[in-house]
Amino acid sequence: MQNVSQLNREDMDYVNSGLLDLLQNGSPGVTAVNESPSSSMEEKKAGLLDEFDSYRRISCIKCNQPHCYIVTECHNAIMCWKARTRNEFGEVQEARGCIGNPDHVPMQCGVKENPRTPLKIECCRTSYCNNGSFPVLPTSDPMKDEGSWGLRIFAIHVVPVMVVIVIAIVVILLLRRAHNRRMREYAAAAAASTLPPHHAMYRDELRVTAAGDSTLREIFNDSITSGSGSGLPLLIQRTLAKQIWLAEVIGKGRYGEVWCGVWHGEKVAVKIFFSRDEASWARETEIYSTVLLRHENILGFYGSDMTSRGSCTQLWLVTHYHPHGSLFDYLSVHTLDHTALMTAALSTINGLLHLHTEIFGTQGKPAIAHRDIKSKNILVKLNGACVIADFGLAVMHTQTTGEINISNNPRVGTKRYMSPEVLNESINMSVFESFRKVDIYALGLVLWEVCRRCVSNGIVDDYKPPFHDVVPNDPSFDDMKKVVCVDQYRPMIPNRWTSDPVLAGMSKIIRECWHQNPSVRLTALRVKKSLVKLAQEETKIKLEFDC
Repeated sequence: MQNVSQLNREDMDYVNSGLLDLLQNGSPGVTAVNESPSSSMEEKKAGLLDEFDSYRRISCIKCNQPHCYIVTECHNAIMCWKARTRNEFGEVQEARGCIGNPDHVPMQCGVKENPRTPLKIECCRTSYCNNGSFPVLPTSDPMKDEGSWGLRIFAIHVVPVMVVIVIAIVVILLLRRAHNRRMREYAAAAAASTLPPHHAMYRDELRVTAAGDSTLREIFNDSITSGSGSGLPLLIQRTLAKQIWLAEVIGKGRYGEVWCGVWHGEKVAVKIFFSRDEASWARETEIYSTVLLRHENILGFYGSDMTSRGSCTQLWLVTHYHPHGSLFDYLSVHTLDHTALMTAALSTINGLLHLHTEIFGTQGKPAIAHRDIKSKNILVKLNGACVIADFGLAVMHTQTTGEINISNNPRVGTKRYMSPEVLNESINMSVFESFRKVDIYALGLVLWEVCRRCVSNGIVDDYKPPFHDVVPNDPSFDDMKKVVCVDQYRPMIPNRWTSDPVLAGMSKIIRECWHQNPSVRLTALRVKKSLVKLAQEETKIKLEFDC
């Protein structure tokens, strides 16, 4: 061991620096005690100093924090100490040392123990008494200790997230409350629809008048005088758009968008035209307003409106809403049995027959040719029946006058469904029957699409549009002219249809519908009678409506 006489007071101060370091850096709580010592500590200091002269000089173990791997000795000490502390990261640090300066005794050994203070010091007065195990720190809960790391993490990360969640819940509840209030207003408006005509259900009064020639003039001339015609009520523009709440977009096309909306508490479809397609909107409004057009297989019409959103003019057409969407959409995801096949086919031909037929009388209806029959312009009702929509290209004909009413619309039909006489421009547009034959040709293609999705003998084909195997997705006029007129090609009839009586009968009807010669094609009435006969011959077909 080192001789005691070789150590002076400066050497002892150097030895004690390890403990002072530990107290200053490892335990903030002890520093506070050093700055403001209590009266009891002063008394203890005095008592220790009184006894100092009676202390004998001793030797101690000395090692530095954090884990005392390198051990040395110090001599000529008056006290030995060993300590354990915990830093702010929860790491335990340990140290051993000696005290040679009497002034350091009360500061180092007179610290009052506190379970919340992460520091424990033990002092002793015999040589090497600070050897052995270190003091045991009091158990500490980091989530409860002030300034603990866990509490900081909680405050920094968890609390803001909880605040955001609470704000989101409050916003959702407020939006839901506003939505429910709006729906109650719609329901109340629907209940109030039986009020007298002069009663205003909304701030902007809803005026209803009868449809007729004078009513149509009001729409296009912005007049507010009542019409003198008879037939369906027609909602005058500048009122309908203000009463409809648009919920979501359900379709988009070249003409514009289709929205699902709510009017008087009931879902409606709102077809919004671009301003460049005003001719189509005006034509559809005129066709829908035709007397006696209402039919279960013609899309139901509520009204039309012209409104402004921002800097854009919007042209609205409000009709019945059918959640299944178009026949194109329906066939893309659903297969059909024989009953569903005949339901779709018969309901479609019923609607087309009603259009083609002129009704005579004081409340008659002109004959109408659609001119754009395709699966995307036929909607599917919940019971599987179909309704015909989109009359932007329709042609009207009255037999008494012989006039063919063709709108001045630059829009053309869908090229994929154009008949040969339209593609080669040989159609006689002065004869209304020519337009009927164009519809029948397109109907044949639609029936082919429907039959492909019919299950027979456990086999069904994927949905494909007509001519999918010979023309691109967006065929040009010349593409279709070559295939239909020059090559005289038609969609292929699968061999499996011949083994199924229903599909075999349908294939015969389809071929007669899309015949190259328009005069050979069936009439709408003939197609209906053939379908009815085919359905009656098959016992497993159960139709839910009268043919």
